[in-house]
Amino acid sequence: MNDFSLGGVREIDDIDGIAERRIASRSIARMGTSRELTPQQSTERSIIHRSDVARPEVDAFRELRTRLLATADGNFVTLVAPVSRGAGGSFVARNLAAAFAFDDSKSALLVDCDLRHPSQHTTMKVDIPRGGLIDYLEDLGSDIAPVLYDTGVPRLRLLPVGRLRENGVEYFSSFRMRLLIDSLRSRYPDRYLFLDSPPVNGGPDARILADLADAVVLVAGYGKDTPAAISRAAASFDPAKFAGVVFNQGV
Repeated sequence: MNDFSLGGVREIDDIDGIAERRIASRSIARMGTSRELTPQQSTERSIIHRSDVARPEVDAFRELRTRLLATADGNFVTLVAPVSRGAGGSFVARNLAAAFAFDDSKSALLVDCDLRHPSQHTTMKVDIPRGGLIDYLEDLGSDIAPVLYDTGVPRLRLLPVGRLRENGVEYFSSFRMRLLIDSLRSRYPDRYLFLDSPPVNGGPDARILADLADAVVLVAGYGKDTPAAISRAAASFDPAKFAGVVFNQGV
């Protein structure tokens, strides 16, 4: 089991292919935002931001980004799963996605998969008039583009939940969901996806979502989740995908 440390946290190719990647990279580099957040606005939304002053929490997410990148060849899908509600899984998912978007050659897509208690669009203060993930999955004739929202962070988009649902099993195990994740990743070779999961101990959703991911990051609340609970949660995932545990303190 790998352990990660965050700020405020404790530890427990052919020619055609190269050309396509270069074109995609240039497109991503131009992927800006209509309203880039100020440092104060980022803080209000609990989003890390770049600055000239070294900050432990930013460096920690960059280190986590580096570790994940070192384990993969190409872009990937990361499931961020809290052990229990209140552990800070959404905070880690949001800021890990932001850390990837810091790189001008990469883009990130944050997908809120907590169907009962979605929080990303509220925390990030993103209006979602066109709905989100569930609206897309239920409307077979819909396009995904209208529900990928600008967050104010360059190269970071949000796919919110949209309509609330009690049970995610039928949605997350559907062929349409798998096809969506595959297409979102493959459209740009430098796009990284982050799935913000419901708690592992709250039902089967996190385990089902893990089938769609290449890597799983488990988030434990420091002083909240017991070693036994963390071990049980970690055992829910394929060891080949399990990247490690982030201990989050007070977020």
